[in-house]
Amino acid sequence: MNKPLRHIAIFCGLLVLALLIRDNWVQYVRADELSSHKYNQRVVIERYASPRGNIVVDGKPITGSEKTDSNYFVYKRTYSDGAMWSPVTGYASQAFGANQIEKLEDGILTGNDDQLFFDRTLAMFTGEKKKGGDVITTLNGAAQKAAFKGLGDKKGAVAAIEPSTGKILALASTPSYDPSSFAAGFSEEEAGNFQRLDKDKDKPMLNRALREIYPPGSTFKVLTAAAALENGVVKDIDAPTDTPEPYILPGTRTPMKNHAPGCENASLNQALEVSCNSVFANLGDKVGRDKMVEMAEKFGFNNPEIDTPVRAAASVYDKTMSRDGNAQSSIGQFNTATTPLQMAMVTAAIANDGKLMKPYMVDELRSPDVDLLEKHEPEEMDRPMSAETAQLVQKMMENVVENGTGEKAGIEGVKVGGKTGTAQHGEQNKARPYAWFISYAKTDQGSPVAVAVIVEDSSAVAREDISGGGLAGPIAKDVMKAVLDGK
Repeated sequence: MNKPLRHIAIFCGLLVLALLIRDNWVQYVRADELSSHKYNQRVVIERYASPRGNIVVDGKPITGSEKTDSNYFVYKRTYSDGAMWSPVTGYASQAFGANQIEKLEDGILTGNDDQLFFDRTLAMFTGEKKKGGDVITTLNGAAQKAAFKGLGDKKGAVAAIEPSTGKILALASTPSYDPSSFAAGFSEEEAGNFQRLDKDKDKPMLNRALREIYPPGSTFKVLTAAAALENGVVKDIDAPTDTPEPYILPGTRTPMKNHAPGCENASLNQALEVSCNSVFANLGDKVGRDKMVEMAEKFGFNNPEIDTPVRAAASVYDKTMSRDGNAQSSIGQFNTATTPLQMAMVTAAIANDGKLMKPYMVDELRSPDVDLLEKHEPEEMDRPMSAETAQLVQKMMENVVENGTGEKAGIEGVKVGGKTGTAQHGEQNKARPYAWFISYAKTDQGSPVAVAVIVEDSSAVAREDISGGGLAGPIAKDVMKAVLDGK
């Protein structure tokens, strides 16, 4: 072979080698990336070529699938009571993708998960159509309905947990949206529906129970009370706390304002009953910033990886703030911020004698033939306090409902513990306050439910008419009753 032909042969060989390398790179190395690429319509078409599995509550599906007129996207997602359940399900849309459980459990719901390989293979031989599996949730339908109805046209959120397991029983957020309104999304009407929701200033597509953080206000005082007891700052909940009136924030000339009389040297029990700011700011200062941070983090604050499986936003207790900032944070103000889920976790740990269980809302994954694929086992997350401390905080929270600001949450014949909160926010705290209420119900068998409610705004004309006990307390009561009635 002469030299020019040899060069051409080598060059062609290199081209073939490059082609083989490129082909293998695309087929194997980039296979996952390309198969899930947003512009790969084959993936989307295949996803909606068969009925999607269902998300199930109380043994009944709250989702479905129906045939479309499209030659490409054969099925689209449907939702029962979509606005009530969208904070749980999220949405699945041919045009706009998916989020929350619909996205996180997409493999099971579409039937593409590796755990369903045998089902897919068997269907090839039997000629059966491919089906998706089901996601069985921990949710309580009656509790969710009570939460959603209680919030009504108000902006706010509710999170309810079973303290002994961490099961999420209710997760409501308002204003809300119906995912069915853009489940296909290719029509002008459905595309318009999505765009309006996405641009709405009231953020109906935001899951406020998991993804919005707020100043917790006086509901945070139960955590400060636990920290004071755990660190020996308070040994007797009925003993005076040596708190002057006025109480001056450390390092400043600023007095801490109380909204109730009788706070000077009030005991911890009395201070929680009438919600004395000065007492809890004083106790938070005595506990100290580092110990307050430690306690908050045991409850889940500053943790960016709380997955339910939908990830919750991280609640915040500042690790670097000044001494006066820590005193203000100890009453749930300054830059302390929390999700409703986080405050439900705090309440659940108190009700569960100091043991915090990891919150979750997917109980089981099942195949199309209802075979069990996965079962979630309750998992202890932390122990923020001793059982003795938890029981003392319970005693004080029950006093709040029996004799203090939380009386509207009382349930006849049931022991209820609670704490109100009216959280200031906005420039110079002049915005309409947030109304909070946290509570638990307790029976002879333990506590079946802990609840956190926030009402972000209300129809109250006067600012002073906004209170956690008056606005959020009745909602918490209805959610607890719904759970108790089902036991």
